[in-house]
Amino acid sequence: MEVSLSFWVVFHLVVAVFLAIDLIYWEKRKGEIRFRDSLLWVIAWISLGLSFSVIVFSMYGTEEFIKYITAYIAEYSLSTDNLFVFLVIFTYFAVPPRGRHIVLLAGIICAAVFRGTFIFVGVALLERFHWMVYVFGAVLIYTGYKMARGGGEAVDPGKNRVVNFARKFLPIAPTYGEDGKSFIIKQNGDVLFTPLLLTLLAVETTDIMFAFDSVPAVLAITREFFTAYTSNIMAVLGLRSLYFLLEHGLRLVENLGRGLAIYLIYLGAAFILSAFGIEVPSYISLLLIATIILVLVLMARLRRKESGTAE
Repeated sequence: MEVSLSFWVVFHLVVAVFLAIDLIYWEKRKGEIRFRDSLLWVIAWISLGLSFSVIVFSMYGTEEFIKYITAYIAEYSLSTDNLFVFLVIFTYFAVPPRGRHIVLLAGIICAAVFRGTFIFVGVALLERFHWMVYVFGAVLIYTGYKMARGGGEAVDPGKNRVVNFARKFLPIAPTYGEDGKSFIIKQNGDVLFTPLLLTLLAVETTDIMFAFDSVPAVLAITREFFTAYTSNIMAVLGLRSLYFLLEHGLRLVENLGRGLAIYLIYLGAAFILSAFGIEVPSYISLLLIATIILVLVLMARLRRKESGTAE
């Protein structure tokens, strides 16, 4: 189905408006990000993302509606696991609260551009080369295997080649400046980049690596560009609020990575089976991801109750 240019313009304008509201709200907080505020914004972003499924249903019908919900949940869950890596990056660079807020906003915008590009290229490759199904399927199975072994969480910002290249060739200030949120400052008449730029480079290069996992996952759920792209964008939009919620100490799903590993392996296998004409119904994918998350949440709660009783 062809989507009009006017629809895409309106869609991105609405996204820009919501991001602007989000930015203004957090700027007024001046780095004071409370648990309650983060929770309310997470609920608001999730409500927005799920509400968009009504538009998908009206345009594409029940099948794509289910696929959108599934892709949204899968992308949101994968991104949640990645936020713990961002916490490592922010801790490594000792980024002040207002700086984290700005980096995450810039990161969301860049992530939307990168993922949109990757999804467009991925759909085009699948339409042109049938054997790409095996490639994407193998990538998902291998990624799931790595996550199951805990290998997907190790990121060392100090060994990031892009960051080290920037350190070598750009004038980097030793501090973040007075407001803690500037990428460029003036010191003794010289224009310098703050460590916030290095932090953004570390976050973005890491997110690109994550995109190589999440994009095949969403394409395993749906080959429709509209569904794949909008579900990714809607999931990415709420990551900043979710990050601050996690930073407050919320750990509902400590073993999320290993649970998602099962789902990625399933998607990889389903991707490869589709090459032989065996299509797994979309509702099974939705039920599986929902069941995995529910089981992980219940296990985490049970574990905390047991530890509380032991204390």
